[in-house]
Amino acid sequence: MESLLIKGGVPLHGEVQISGAKNAVLPILAATLLTPDKCVIHRVPDLSDVGFMGKILASLGATVKIEGNTVTVQAAKLKPHGDYDLIRKMRGSICILGPLLGRLRKAQVSLPGGCVIGTRPIDLHLKGMRDLGTKITIDKGYVIAKAPRLLGTETFLGGRSGPTVLGTANVMMAASLAEGVTIIESAACEPEVTDLASFLNAMGAKIMGAGSPTITITGVKELHGAEHEVIPDRIETATFAIAAAATDGEVRIKGARVDHLHAVLDKLREAGVKVERAGPDLIVKRGAKLKPVDITTLPYSGFPTDCQAQIMALMALTPGISIITERIFESRFMHVPELARLGADISIEGPSAIVKGGRPLSGAPVMASDLRASAALLIAGMAAKGSTQVNRIYHLDRGYEKIDTKLKKLGARIERVEGE
Repeated sequence: MESLLIKGGVPLHGEVQISGAKNAVLPILAATLLTPDKCVIHRVPDLSDVGFMGKILASLGATVKIEGNTVTVQAAKLKPHGDYDLIRKMRGSICILGPLLGRLRKAQVSLPGGCVIGTRPIDLHLKGMRDLGTKITIDKGYVIAKAPRLLGTETFLGGRSGPTVLGTANVMMAASLAEGVTIIESAACEPEVTDLASFLNAMGAKIMGAGSPTITITGVKELHGAEHEVIPDRIETATFAIAAAATDGEVRIKGARVDHLHAVLDKLREAGVKVERAGPDLIVKRGAKLKPVDITTLPYSGFPTDCQAQIMALMALTPGISIITERIFESRFMHVPELARLGADISIEGPSAIVKGGRPLSGAPVMASDLRASAALLIAGMAAKGSTQVNRIYHLDRGYEKIDTKLKKLGARIERVEGE
């Protein structure tokens, strides 16, 4: 199993190009199942999750062709069930449920897996499908869904931790081919939902209000093929911005969507990081002195849970006490013991992490527990003195396109090696 060996203490300098958004591309690829026509998706990141999704689509009968960062999918013939072992390994695979129901009126999808960061039930997905007229049973690890007719409805998708992003996507896709009008209340407002709506509308869907808490979908009889370019990855952008600050470097982040990052950039500026817009790019460098900040993760447009671990690594380097409260996932502090191995002083009190920052970090072997924890350990390792070995980096490859190559171009001393 591969690891990343990092020799820290080198400031990052230079330019980095942001890839397409992982959290946008997976439901967009799933949406290609809604039509028998050819769909062409551009700016698709080279990620293991994308490879998994391609295999899942192929197991459902689609033809999938990947050329660089362009993926062409044609689902001329479609089966209602795919490979169990493929689907269960990736939580994002649940987003095939809506397209299969929309087009075939039936689906058999294995319960999904993914990062171990807390309970992520799909009850709101199933609620939305039931509201559309679907009969759903759970049997032997499968969601079995049947809907002789999908009927437009009003459905509420608010949950204990806020709206569901993939649940909103699933209902939106199924409702695109339902009879009548569907209104999703407490819909997720993330840019990835808006990007999916743009693709669906290009296919002939009639969706209004994406990006707001109320989305209205007027069902159509059929959808056609379309071409689409995926939005830049806002979490990758934030990760490189935080890495630039943590290593006392200066990085020009090319192709960033600043309008998707207001909460993150606001906290970075509050922490003393200099953030400047330069056309479509973002220039990030550490200011004269870092300052502690308090952060609470919230649904969009609040501070994203997917940036919580990375900002914690920065606060571990920042003199003073920061409080980071996690309101989306209850088990998303699994990176704390690993940051402590590098010398960070962090304690957990309920849903909050108390970070007593400013202590120097020193390299050590660490273990990544999930995708964003991996990024936090990478940032901490680059800022630490000595060598850090980050094990289980397959998590990184799920969500960051060639991150070690990009970091090398910025001057980081980082190598892939055989590890634990």
